[in-house]
Amino acid sequence: MIIRLAQERDLPSFLALAAQVEHWFGPMVEEPGFHEAVRAHLRRSTALIALSAESGLLGGLLFDAKAPVFHVDWLVVAEGGRGSGVGRALMDEASRRFVRGPGIIEVITFGADHPGAVASGARVFYERLGFAPAEAAEPGPEGGSRQLYRRPVT
Repeated sequence: MIIRLAQERDLPSFLALAAQVEHWFGPMVEEPGFHEAVRAHLRRSTALIALSAESGLLGGLLFDAKAPVFHVDWLVVAEGGRGSGVGRALMDEASRRFVRGPGIIEVITFGADHPGAVASGARVFYERLGFAPAEAAEPGPEGGSRQLYRRPVT
C-alpha cells in the first residue's frame, strides 16, 4: 500500500470513494460543495490517498491541519479495503504529516443509532485509534445522527 499526498488528478478517485458511501453520508458526487471541499484540501496539500498496485484505489482522507484542534474532515476506505488497515494507515500518515501537539484531533462520525454506525465500523475504528465519544453533532445531510469523537495529542 502506498499513501501519498493527493493531487488534482485524484479528484475522480475521491468521487469514486464518495459514491460508495453516499447511502450513509448523503449526496456528494454531484454536489459542487463537495467538489470544492476536495479541491481546497488538494490546494492546501491536506488530502491523502491510499493506493495498491494490485487493488488500485483503497481510500482517501481530507484533514484540517490547524493547531491546536485538528479535524479529520473526511475519511473513506474503499469497500474492498475495509478491515485491512487502510484507515489506520491513512490516520497514521495524517498524524505524522500534519499534527504537532499538544492539541486534539476531532472527527465527526455516525451517532450510535445511525444504520452506518455498525455497518461501516466507523465508531469502533475511531475508538481503537484512541478516540473517545464526546457530544452529539448536527445531523448529517441525509438526516442521520452524528457524534463528535476526540483524541488528545501530546
